[in-house]
Amino acid sequence: MRRYFALWYFTVLLLVWNVLGHLFLGFEQSHLQPLVGVATALGLQFLLEWIDALASDRKPRYAGSWADLLNFLPPAIIPGLAVTMILYPSDRLVPVVFASGVAICSKVLFRAPVGNGKTQHIFNPSNLGIVATLLLFPSIGVAPPYHFTENLTGMWHWALPSLVLATGIIVHGLFTGRLTMVLTWLVAFIIQGEVRSWYFGTSWIVPLTPMTSAAFMVFTLYMIPDPATTPVNWVRQMLFALATAAVYGVLLVEHMVYGLFLALAIVCAMRGMCFYGWAAWQSIRASLRVVFLLEPRMAEAANRVSAG
Repeated sequence: MRRYFALWYFTVLLLVWNVLGHLFLGFEQSHLQPLVGVATALGLQFLLEWIDALASDRKPRYAGSWADLLNFLPPAIIPGLAVTMILYPSDRLVPVVFASGVAICSKVLFRAPVGNGKTQHIFNPSNLGIVATLLLFPSIGVAPPYHFTENLTGMWHWALPSLVLATGIIVHGLFTGRLTMVLTWLVAFIIQGEVRSWYFGTSWIVPLTPMTSAAFMVFTLYMIPDPATTPVNWVRQMLFALATAAVYGVLLVEHMVYGLFLALAIVCAMRGMCFYGWAAWQSIRASLRVVFLLEPRMAEAANRVSAG
């Protein structure tokens, strides 16, 4: 129930934010792009779920009741809206379709074993869709920071982002269990920025300016604390956030653009490889246990046969 509340909160927030953004705030993407992004994400999610259910000889998750159908929608709506908020492909629709498609398909293609025969997708869908599009479409960049509040005046420039950030933090604290990760990420981001500022002799405020952007807010609230692709244990949450901030700092030192999204994708990939490594070790250990248990018994049985 808590998971569904969090999903619907972020879904409604993104829907309202996009509607207000395109009508009043100053979003510079076309009105058609978020519709195409959501339609692509929904279509692919229904198609992949139908195929998986057919292959597994089970009922699709959306087919049980109206509640099942409605609760099936947010995991597609969120990346469909997030990628169109962050990316700026001018008036083109193909990159939007590609980003939304990668986001949804990544949940099927990139999975790692988590024990008891179960697997889990390892990449945040929205983040991977954004990273893949930025890398494969060099002419596309991220949306300009100003367009999220371009038409606001006075204190609304600070009030609207503060409201979104505060409510998002509350939801993570009460419903997703990822408040530790969010707070650790914010502190780690400040620390790595100030370390770079000290080392390179720049102003202390410069490394912190990304924190004022809406893209950073979307990343902080929707991407890095994704419950489906991040640890549950609070210590591991801290390590995950610290690793993301450290990789981000290294990418900036190496003059890599889009460091936020690349850093999260790299850390998620490393976590996925750790899952595979742990599963391989468990398999090897089980095999060794069987060998060491069977060998003495086989030798004892052979001795009995020869003695008889």
